[in-house]
Amino acid sequence: MNGFPLHPGKHALPAVPDPAEHAAYVRTTDPEADLSTLDGVVLLYQGRLLEHALRTYRTCPRLGWVRGGLHVVEDQGRRFALCGGFGLGAPAAGLVVEQLAALGTRRIITVGTAASLQQGLGPGALVVGTSALRDEGLSHHYLPPGRTALPSPALTQHLTEVLASYDVPVTRGPIWTTDAPYRETTTEVSRYGADGILAADMEAAAVFAVGHCRMVAVATVLALADSLVDRRPRHHSPDTEHALRAALAGAAQALHTSASSPLTSSEH
Repeated sequence: MNGFPLHPGKHALPAVPDPAEHAAYVRTTDPEADLSTLDGVVLLYQGRLLEHALRTYRTCPRLGWVRGGLHVVEDQGRRFALCGGFGLGAPAAGLVVEQLAALGTRRIITVGTAASLQQGLGPGALVVGTSALRDEGLSHHYLPPGRTALPSPALTQHLTEVLASYDVPVTRGPIWTTDAPYRETTTEVSRYGADGILAADMEAAAVFAVGHCRMVAVATVLALADSLVDRRPRHHSPDTEHALRAALAGAAQALHTSASSPLTSSEH
């Protein structure tokens, strides 16, 4: 049985389709389609958080430049974009990161929810990912074989520093990205928890991998919504909602502070 992906060394081979084709297609109907002048993009996985963002910020009409909804925000001297409604999981997130990069985005922060793997970390806490265990499929098409994918250290640091000023507990550390949220087993939870992994999500490893490949700085912050330790199923929690809103505000601020600090090739 072959390893994954099925074709060995695939990450080093040129692809037939090119994301630049998507950008060129968009510009046939909107020649002004360009995201390079913005501080960056905040990716939102939860529909209710996107609705909150659109109520909170002054936005331009929805743009059809990428899969899902893209809204440019001009707020207190900051110019960034919100992107949501594109679906969940590694393939959906990876696709939209590719499209955003092709349109000139240089910084992306993803804001989502996750399940805790640690005692004492529960709903209402935020986790800033410092690495992601690659237990999904997409990252293996972009990176050499390996256990983890990494975010931009510079953007992650900006995000961590900004979030420290919010009234929400914030922890930095590794996360576990899996394609199968209903197949998270006791054995995995115990093993990864013992390894110091903080939480489980479905996208981080993929967006880190695509960001690395396309030279886009990517970071992620996750609001804990449930726990895989002493299993507590997800339920509506005001604490999680508060954490998500703080994460959104912090992500927008971190993009702005990062935009004033030019990225080097080692920071992507």
